[in-house]
Formats: sequence, C-alpha cells, structure tokens
Amino acid sequence: MDHFLFSAALVVGFYMAWNIGANDVANAFGTSVGSGAVTFRRALLLAAICEFAGAYLVGANVSDTIKSGIVATAIFADQPLAFEVGMLSALLAASLWLNLATYLGQPVSTTHAIIGAVIGFGVVFGGAEVVQWHKMIRIAASWVVSPVVGGALACAIYLLVQRFVLRAARPVHRAQRTIPLGVAAVLLIVWLSVSHEWGARVGGGRFAPWLARWALPSGLGLAAAAGLAAHAFLRWRVARRPWLVTEGAGHLARVERWFGFLQIMTACYMSFAHGANDVANAIGPVAGFLQARRGLIAARTVIPSWVLLLGGTGIVIGLATYGYKVMQAVGHKITEVTPTRGFSAEFGTATTVLVCSLLGLPISTTFVLVGAVMGVGFARGFGAIDLGVVKKIFLSWLITIPFCAVLSGVLYGLIMTILRRWIVAPA
Repeated sequence: MDHFLFSAALVVGFYMAWNIGANDVANAFGTSVGSGAVTFRRALLLAAICEFAGAYLVGANVSDTIKSGIVATAIFADQPLAFEVGMLSALLAASLWLNLATYLGQPVSTTHAIIGAVIGFGVVFGGAEVVQWHKMIRIAASWVVSPVVGGALACAIYLLVQRFVLRAARPVHRAQRTIPLGVAAVLLIVWLSVSHEWGARVGGGRFAPWLARWALPSGLGLAAAAGLAAHAFLRWRVARRPWLVTEGAGHLARVERWFGFLQIMTACYMSFAHGANDVANAIGPVAGFLQARRGLIAARTVIPSWVLLLGGTGIVIGLATYGYKVMQAVGHKITEVTPTRGFSAEFGTATTVLVCSLLGLPISTTFVLVGAVMGVGFARGFGAIDLGVVKKIFLSWLITIPFCAVLSGVLYGLIMTILRRWIVAPA
C-alpha cells in the first residue's frame, strides 16, 4: 500500500510540474513572443534552459511554506497516512485545476492553487482551526498589492519610454543612450534578486553575510560594466551605419528591435526565478510525502536531487507541449505588445517581485505580470485593453483557491474512505 501511494505521488507530482510548465512558465516569455522579440521555438529553448537551471540548481533550497506553513503539521504526527493522502490529494486537485485553466488559456497562480488545495484537505482532516489564517491574510493582500504596483510601474516606464524615446525627433539616437541604462538596470535587478532570494539558501546560508554586504556594490559594478559594454556596441553599430540617427521611416522598428534584447534578458531572469521558486509547488509535497514515510513530518523539507530532476523535467515538457495557450493569452489577447511595451511590463514585474520579496510579501509572478501588461495597456488608453479577456482572467483568479480547496477536500475524503475499507477488509 505504501509503495502504491508513493508511486502515485511521483506520478501526480510530475503531472503538477507539467501543468506548471504549461501555465506559469508561459508567463515569462509570453510578452516576448507577443511582441516579436523572440520566436516561439527560441522562447521554448530559452525558457527550458532557464527553468530547468533554476529548478535543479537552486530549487532544493526551498522554504517549508507548502508543507508546513499553511496547516499545522504537528497534528499529523501520529497519523502519517493522513498527511500522505492529504498531500497527494492537494497535488491532484491543483493539477486538475491548472490543466483546466491552461485548456481555457487562462493564466492562474500555481502557488495559490496548491495553497488552496492544502487548505482543503487540512480543513477536512481537522477543521478550520488547523489552518494558519494569519498567513492567508498576507497572501490575500498580495493579490491586490502586487498587480496594482506592477501595473503602475509598467505604465510609468512605458510612458517615459514613449515620451523620451519613441516620440523624440531622433528616436534611434535617443535609444542609443537609453538602451544601456535599461541593460544596467535589468542586470542590477537580476543580481539583487538572486542575492536576496537565494543567497541565504545556497551552501546552507554560508554566503548570506557576504552577499548582504557586497550585493549592492557588486551589483552596481556589474550593471555599470554591462551598460558601458552596451553603449560601446551601439556606438559601433551607429558608426558603421551613420544614417541610423537621422530622421526617416523604419527607425521606430529598429528601436523596437533594440528593446527586444532587453525584453529577452528580463524574460530569462523571470524564467530562472520561476523555476527556482515555483518548482516547490510540485515537488515540495512529494518531499513532504517522503518525510512522512520516515516519520519526519515536522522536520524541515529536504528535496533529493532526483526529485528536483523529476520536477524540472516535468516543467520543461509542460512548456514545450502545452505552453502556447497561456503564452498567447498573455502575449496577444490582453493588449497589443511591442518590444518597448513588453520590456516595460517585464521590467515592472521584475522590480515588483524584488521589492515585495524584500518586504517579505508572498506574491504571484502571474498576478504581477498580468497587472503589468494591463498597466502598459492603460498607458495607451482603455480602448487598447480587451476587457473581456481581463474579466475572464480575474474570474479565474478569484475561484482558484476555493475550487482547489473543495476539490482537494473531496479527493482526500474519497481516498481515505477507500483506503480505510481496503485496510480493514479481510485478506
């Protein structure tokens, strides 16, 4: 029986990772594909590399939020079977919801799906008091704060790009000065995010003091070097083709192509960060299942390398086989996306994720990115946004947690009933 449940957990964990790849991973490159900065096939390749690298190299050092931060694990100490079945039910419920959302082309939060599912089986097992509701309040607050902040920041960035670059008398000349600043800013955000998010995890936290002291100075140095390199490259390009800085047709298209490189940089960062963080939504419960078998439910979650390989592979396969649905929704359906608009949305998303992480706020990258894309649309006027698509996305957000909670609770009750009858039945 125990081997059967463990095999089922591995299969469902892989299924969950596949759904994460199909739904969540598409968000990182959705605007890049929608703007034409990168083709769908190249986006698949870049996302696969970055996601797998983030999941396999850094994903082992995850928090215990999914396993023990939602429900109090102490109540399962003498009932490991109930905990194992609960995690299996949560994985299956969240996976089914993500599969449905992806089929409908709706970007939803995998984090909120698995959280809702864990709440569901916890309530069925021990009642509402076993849920740590104070943490749920923080998560609920992030639903409102993060999309609004991301949207406002993306809107402001795009308005600045529009005002000082796209509408300039010599847009290519202005872009030549602006692009290096964008490269430096993107690299600085990437470095600070990596330092903050993973510095305390890699090497058991041994690098945290060093990174805390040198993160900003080293980040500024790397950003300055990258900005100078970009400036030198663009000067070389313009020196070879001096007509680029004069007025004429087709110059805005060249500016958009230059901004496309920034977009790809930010998308790669978002993809790596997503693989490192959200892979826990699929393999965290599997690791909890493993610990329950060893009687270590309350211990800190330790994820073996082979489980990370399972999760990373599932995410990549999900992206490659089914990720195009959500990628189209984010990149095309909300508003028309160009490289400058896509860069503004992804830059706003990355910055918001960093700031909220520094504040300790649990946020969804999906929520922030959709809010940022909407913010860019607002900068162009309400008529540039497909409100019908936005309405469907918001509706899918609202029902994610309750749907997954109810489905997980039903599955938990059903599986436990079957197992009890099987166990007590005569041989």
